[in-house]
Amino acid sequence: MNFNVIFLVTVAITIGGFIFYQSIKKTGDKNQKLIGVLVILAGILLSIVQCFTIIPAGHVGVVDFMGKVESTTKKAGLNVVNPLAGVVKFSIKTQELMEIMNVPSKEGLTVELDISLLFKLNEDKANLIYRTVGANYTEIVLMPQFRSVVRGVTAKYEAKALYTASRETLEAEIVQALQNQVGPRGITIERAALRSISLPPKLKDAIELKLQAEQEAQRMSFVLDKERLEADRKRIEAQGIADFQNIVAKGISENLLRWKGIEATEKLANSNNSKVVVIGSGKDGLPLILGN
Repeated sequence: MNFNVIFLVTVAITIGGFIFYQSIKKTGDKNQKLIGVLVILAGILLSIVQCFTIIPAGHVGVVDFMGKVESTTKKAGLNVVNPLAGVVKFSIKTQELMEIMNVPSKEGLTVELDISLLFKLNEDKANLIYRTVGANYTEIVLMPQFRSVVRGVTAKYEAKALYTASRETLEAEIVQALQNQVGPRGITIERAALRSISLPPKLKDAIELKLQAEQEAQRMSFVLDKERLEADRKRIEAQGIADFQNIVAKGISENLLRWKGIEATEKLANSNNSKVVVIGSGKDGLPLILGN
């Protein structure tokens, strides 16, 4: 049973003040009468105040009257309640549960996991949580299920996978599995953030060496690809030069060379500079004209 003890105290004060006032009413002492009246008024005022309750922002209130829980919850703000009933306030804000646990890997190794769970309570099911579990639902339901789910999920992964790229997948699996367990009770799992993973020292060193070797292999593969591209570029450039030379060679004929020689001789002969003319030999020989 959950009673509003403060209300019972105020009622007792009011009754006591009334009895005190009746006992001194016949004596005619005005000061004592005034004290009795003030006590009665204070008790009545406090009793009226107990008919209201204030639910803080980000909370809901569950009303419990003599073990009977109301089917609806009180929202944030000022609410009218049965003065004899107790009001249990539940936070519906996002909460964090931090846990450091030793979990098994697929190989049977023990890994130390530092993980944060972000969750919140569904405001419409706070009364269900209170009725079936209680106000300390995180210790009774959430934490045991959380530990069990994490150990079950990590047991499907190798230690190196927990330490490297599969962490996001691991987080998603933990959230989904835990949501299936506690979701029907009104708890929403938002995220399971892996803050750190500590492996056995020898295994950690081996994984780091393997990662370094893989990175070095990727770097060398990049260098080789770059060199292949450079070799292809040079090969294409050489082929272009060779093609150009072949085209030029095919376009140069004996008649063209003779004609160019005649043009050059004519230009030298028409110039005003003094010159020396050397007669070429052979039937196709052209004169060689040398200027001063």
